[in-house]
Amino acid sequence: MLGNIINQIESYNPNADVGVVVKAYNYAEMAHSNAQTRFSGERYFIHPYNVALILADLHVDVQTIAAGLLHDVVEDTGITYNEIKREFSEEIADMVDGVTKLSKVKYRNKEERQAESLRKMIVAMSKDIRVVIIKLADRLHNIRTLEYMPAEKQY
Repeated sequence: MLGNIINQIESYNPNADVGVVVKAYNYAEMAHSNAQTRFSGERYFIHPYNVALILADLHVDVQTIAAGLLHDVVEDTGITYNEIKREFSEEIADMVDGVTKLSKVKYRNKEERQAESLRKMIVAMSKDIRVVIIKLADRLHNIRTLEYMPAEKQY
């Protein structure tokens, strides 16, 4: 599976230093190894893997792909922002943190959720547009697998 991501990156950036992607892939796979399975029955890691593939299809830089692989690690495991920063970089940790913050708030109704989502997207874009790109890749993969979600989560 890692080879698919690397091949895609090298197709548009043959000189890319893919080491950070390899490290993020292995780190995320390990971090999610005890995680829940997806509603489809697949192991959870298939989601960050697919997010990374979507990002590679968009020809983003390797740091963004690494952050895509790691985007759920802080939210879903015991790993912290500081651990991501230490293992990778502040740049990657900040992207992961930004994606996590785009997901956190609970809302009373659909309109409130949509307005707050738009506000958070605008704030994220002003800091680092790559955070929004990762979040959109995350949402795209979730939409592609919507059929497996319970009806109440398909909103």
